[in-house]
Parts: sequence; structure tokens; C-alpha cells
Amino acid sequence: MASVGIKELKNRLTYYLRRTKQGEDLIVTERGKPIALIQPIDSVGETATIEAKLAKLAAQGRLALPAGKPLKRVRLVKVSGTAVSQIILENRR
Repeated sequence: MASVGIKELKNRLTYYLRRTKQGEDLIVTERGKPIALIQPIDSVGETATIEAKLAKLAAQGRLALPAGKPLKRVRLVKVSGTAVSQIILENRR
């Protein structure tokens, strides 16, 4: 497992991402203290976040991540009168 500082990672990002793609875990450090772990998406385990799991499935080609903006919330509409379920029950008799 390699260790790299933030400045070095920024300057040589492509190189370190290539190493990660080949299966190597990478520890990112800030002033000598580990702050992050970069690992291949195939090694995402059960404790990973839902975003990491979805990214793994997308990398395997099992799903396509949405490209557009998320849907807006739908405003609820209040309806007065007899409930539809009640009308259906009355029509069945």
C-alpha cells in the first residue's frame, strides 16, 4: 500500500490513478498524517456507502448512473369528497 502527500497526488494524479486502477490501494496524507484512502472500485466492500456501491456496479457495466438532474419534489394535491377506494367498493356491490 503506497502513501502519497496531497501536493504530490495533485501534481501526478494520472500516475496514481493508474496505479490504483491496477489494484493498488493508496493512502493520502496531509503533513504526514493519513486522511484518505483511494482504492480500486472493485475492492468496495459491504461497509461501503450506497454511492460507492453504485459506482462499483456502474464500473462493472451492470447499471448506468443518471446523467441528468434529480427530479424535483412533487407537490401533494388535496382532494375533497368521497375516497376513491370507497367508490370502488360501492360499485362492486
